Amino acid sequence: MKILIDYKLNEINPITVERAKYIGDFAIRITFNDGTQKLVDFKSFLTTSQHPSIKKYLDEHLFINFKIVDGNLNWYDYDMIFPVENLYNGKIDV
Repeated sequence: MKILIDYKLNEINPITVERAKYIGDFAIRITFNDGTQKLVDFKSFLTTSQHPSIKKYLDEHLFINFKIVDGNLNWYDYDMIFPVENLYNGKIDV
């Protein structure tokens, strides 16, 4: 008996954020573990949000203090975080 398993590449090697650099005006250039780079503009998301815990990131000093934690962008201990898939697609849903 021969057992065949069809693994999808993303299940074995999930997409993760490797590097991120703040470019300016609430845009971050993100490099993923597969080499893909995206410039993600967060400004529209931040300006249209009505939630005070999101709006506070319109303060650029708060916004630029993100970290890469477990392969994702993370602001202040999960105060603000986005699905990696959205970052990989280069846009944040408003």
